[in-house]
Amino acid sequence: MSKPKSNNAKTISVALTLCLVCSVLVSAAAVGLKPAQVENARLDRNKNILVAAGMFNPATDTNEDVAERFKDFEVEIIDLNKGTYLDDDALKTAGIPDRNAYDASQATKNKALSEDLGSNDPAGIGRKPKYAKVYVKNDDAGQPEMVVLPIQGYGLWGTIYGFLTLESDMNTIKGISFYEHKETPGLGARIEEPEWRAMWSGIHSYDENGAVATGVTKAGNPKENWVDGISGATLTGRGVSNMIQFWLGEQGYKPYLDQLRKESGKTLADSEVKTSQSPYKKLGQSLNQHQTHKQTHPVTELVAVVPAAHGKEA
Repeated sequence: MSKPKSNNAKTISVALTLCLVCSVLVSAAAVGLKPAQVENARLDRNKNILVAAGMFNPATDTNEDVAERFKDFEVEIIDLNKGTYLDDDALKTAGIPDRNAYDASQATKNKALSEDLGSNDPAGIGRKPKYAKVYVKNDDAGQPEMVVLPIQGYGLWGTIYGFLTLESDMNTIKGISFYEHKETPGLGARIEEPEWRAMWSGIHSYDENGAVATGVTKAGNPKENWVDGISGATLTGRGVSNMIQFWLGEQGYKPYLDQLRKESGKTLADSEVKTSQSPYKKLGQSLNQHQTHKQTHPVTELVAVVPAAHGKEA
């Protein structure tokens, strides 16, 4: 009895049909999940902004709390070189259709919206966006109570993303958070631990002459108004230090912060702004202990950082 002849054409046709059906199903699922992914990314970003501002505790607060508290912030786009806000007309001229949807990290891929830093790139970001998104919380009089600044810079293994919050004097650091990085677990990754982040609270960004006056020291090497580095993570600490100094400097937010002080009638030489520099902060000790030089005990813990889902902003 002869064997049935194989039908290669039919086999290929069935395989192609199955592949087509599967690809359609996968594409449909991806499209259907996209709105939820975008919403989750937005929620995680807002949580991390509130963490940096000291306004969110993951252990007790809910997503509803995030939505309610984030209403206190105004989302603004600034010209980094001029330090001024962009109104709706300026946004259109700059090619930014929606201030809320603007992503400065994506803008660095657009030559019209960014500039090449060349060799003058201490933070290792390659290109700097011409415009940045900031989050401003005003007081009852309409004056900035705090401002949250997106920051990014290269660490040991990749780019570190975070938020830095300054108090109303546009000098004192209120808080900091890091929500995405590739640093080594147990070493450089400790930058996201509450104890290390707590050491930034009360640090002064500038001296009375307007020069950036803070950063991260090598572990165990005291320096006034600087934060103690993490043992075994020198390169990560150097990356964070470079990042902080870049974004607080002339290439970063300094023109904007200077403008805010000017509008409020303040200067770094004012008695309200000019305060004694914070003492060197060592991991495991609180600011109060350094001020009073008493016996050390563990620092009061801040809330943990909430990882952000693809919410790269700077």
